[in-house]
Amino acid sequence: MYYNKKLNDPIYYIQDTIRTPKGPKSIQVKRIGKHSELLQTIDDPLSYAQKILEQMNADAIKPGNKKKVVLNIDLDKKLEYSKPGQIVSQSTALNIGYFYIHYFYEKMKLDNFFAKATADRKIQFDCNFINRFLTYAQILNPSSKLRTCQKTLPSFYERPQIAHQTILRFLDILYENYDAYISHLFKYSEKIVKRDTEVCYYDCTNFYFEIEAPDEDYYDEVTGEFINGFRKYGVSKEHRPNPIVEVGLFMDAKGIPISMCVHSGNTNEQITAIPEEKKLNRMFEGKSFVYCADAGLGSENIRTFNSMSSRSFVVTQSVKTLADKYKKAVFNDSEYKDLVKNVSVSIEQLKTLDKTKPENRESYESKAYKVFPADKVCTFDFYEEVKLKNGTTTKRKVKYNLKQYIIVTFSRKQMEYQRFIRNRQVERAKKLLENAKDPEDIKKGPNDVRRFIRRKTTSSNGNAVENIQDQYFIDNEKISEEEKYDGFYAVATNLPVMDENDKTDHNEVKHVMDILAVRVLIESLFRLMKSCFKTRPFYLRTTEHIIGHLMICYTALLLFRLIEVKLDEGDEDHFTSENILDTLKAMNIHYNDLYCEALYDRSKVLDALEGIAGLGLDKQYYLPTRLNKLIKQL
Repeated sequence: MYYNKKLNDPIYYIQDTIRTPKGPKSIQVKRIGKHSELLQTIDDPLSYAQKILEQMNADAIKPGNKKKVVLNIDLDKKLEYSKPGQIVSQSTALNIGYFYIHYFYEKMKLDNFFAKATADRKIQFDCNFINRFLTYAQILNPSSKLRTCQKTLPSFYERPQIAHQTILRFLDILYENYDAYISHLFKYSEKIVKRDTEVCYYDCTNFYFEIEAPDEDYYDEVTGEFINGFRKYGVSKEHRPNPIVEVGLFMDAKGIPISMCVHSGNTNEQITAIPEEKKLNRMFEGKSFVYCADAGLGSENIRTFNSMSSRSFVVTQSVKTLADKYKKAVFNDSEYKDLVKNVSVSIEQLKTLDKTKPENRESYESKAYKVFPADKVCTFDFYEEVKLKNGTTTKRKVKYNLKQYIIVTFSRKQMEYQRFIRNRQVERAKKLLENAKDPEDIKKGPNDVRRFIRRKTTSSNGNAVENIQDQYFIDNEKISEEEKYDGFYAVATNLPVMDENDKTDHNEVKHVMDILAVRVLIESLFRLMKSCFKTRPFYLRTTEHIIGHLMICYTALLLFRLIEVKLDEGDEDHFTSENILDTLKAMNIHYNDLYCEALYDRSKVLDALEGIAGLGLDKQYYLPTRLNKLIKQL
């Protein structure tokens, strides 16, 4: 309510405050009357006006309340410039879909984290404010930091204004608090979704940079420090000849990220696992877990580390690299059992059975398995003094007996799939021989079709010599050698899949295979980061800014996975990542001085989000004051 207290005969008004692009604005809702006029019928006009205000406020919050709005539209009015001399027209729709992300973000208590992290620093900007909007932008409209400032942030309902230079300074702060930040996210994510950390999955990926040369190493003459460049050439899974950085990710059994590590592009990924595991031990407060990874991250050192202090490991094992005595056990068609029925089966029978017969369908869909011990003598990286027979002493690495089991499985379906792929590669190799003048011009790799092409150099008299005459033909021996391994898959573990009498524990074997089945989820996390959240291309140069950007991407990945898991828990329908993202991106509103109108329709995803958060964003119209109050309450 408003009235001019300086006047002897004021007029009483009911006012409301609305939000406009230029800031808050007060509008007149109702004229109650002039003080002298009200005195003719009322003893206390001010009390009367206050009662009317209270009644209007009570009516405004009643369920199903309707407001009548009268709009006067000038059909001849032209559009106005948002900025003087603006070159490109922009949409005036505002996104409110990020409210649901904000609902989960606030449960992470990151405002408390940044307040503590910057308590002793004189910082003129709100770190949590920047962090949350960069996270929302990374999920809903990922782009460079400069474009985020100019295009993405103004499209949010709150229309935050953050300078590009301020974002870069914030990334420095984020980098300085790396370990504490990751630990904080894990701690408070458990309050949203109960984490299943009995098994922790680890894998690495890389992100390339479109730059001409890697970062140079240099020596700082002032500090005496040798500083390694960060963006380096390395083994790229995308086979790009660009400098890269390497990212390692730990995931729990529900497919939710636990922690992340970032390394230079030329870092061997095998040396990143153990340091990151030690951080997990501190985060879990000593709670043991099973380490699960692929063969590239299951080296001897990693297996040894996970054989101590009640730790365990489950890693994939290449059958081709097994010792000869273990290969004989693999190809010996005895002691194989059906993984479902736990009855003896024959590999040869599985290879030749008629899959079209209904009675063979179950065997065709199932897998056969065999378990055998494969203990190995390993060495630690520290030494002990050993006394020799001649009385002298020397230092030798400490030896350790790595106790492990190999689980070998065979799948008829997998065998047929691998042979289908190989046959297509052989056909390509044959066409290469027919059309190419020199197959040597084609790059050769372990999965390249040229591995099936064999070269033979002979002279005119038939003696094998060099650089006389080259002949190319399909290497059938190579094909036959690869076919031996079709359908076979091996796993190494130190879990008790056999007892002291070397008798296989069928239930424990199934448990190990169930653990492996979840490992594919970590690949989906990487695809989410690269495809949906567009973690790259990078437009950042320094190590601090690159890692800070990846921390923002990690926060976005964690929050989004928490939303996905909560939706799966609370609704019968399963929604893909694209379903959820498309819904959040589509939740735009039209804003004017009096009300907001939804520019999106109802969907099952929206209903499910409402069932979790209950924000009431499934209506056609909203008052700006209600949306303002909602974002503050969250």
